Amino acid sequence: MTKTRGLLLIAVLGVCASGPLLITPVGAQQLSDRAKQIGGKFMCMCGCSQVLTQCNHVGCSTSASMLKELDQWLAGGDSETAITQKFVQEFGTKVYAEPPKSGFSLVAWVMPSVYLLVGTVVVIFVISRWRKRPVQPVAATGSTAGISPELLARARAQAARETED
Repeated sequence: MTKTRGLLLIAVLGVCASGPLLITPVGAQQLSDRAKQIGGKFMCMCGCSQVLTQCNHVGCSTSASMLKELDQWLAGGDSETAITQKFVQEFGTKVYAEPPKSGFSLVAWVMPSVYLLVGTVVVIFVISRWRKRPVQPVAATGSTAGISPELLARARAQAARETED
């Protein structure tokens, strides 16, 4: 019984001692969450074409340095707009994960809807033209308009030969 109590005491002390290590300070956690939120709006500039917070290159120094700068700017009290301007000044507009919804970049947001609308109109137009086209009467089973009797006989003979088992 004493051995069990000793092991239990060691386990409880181990959990209590590691508890502070598992809990991050509230300010650091909020800063990290805010950095992740803002970092999700930028691309990693290492050439991987991934969002900054999701760059999965092992030891990617570009994403690490960009996130470090972002954390420093947030710790300094910079706003999201100021941080965005700093990244655009440093890397250009290609740093955006999605184009801004203003100016010429608005075209990237509007064009998919325009293409969908134009495509729908074209499909409706083509279908209406097909429906308005006069229906040509189907030839009766006994008539062979435009086919010579020799060709018809040859085709029937070939079909009979190919279907024999």
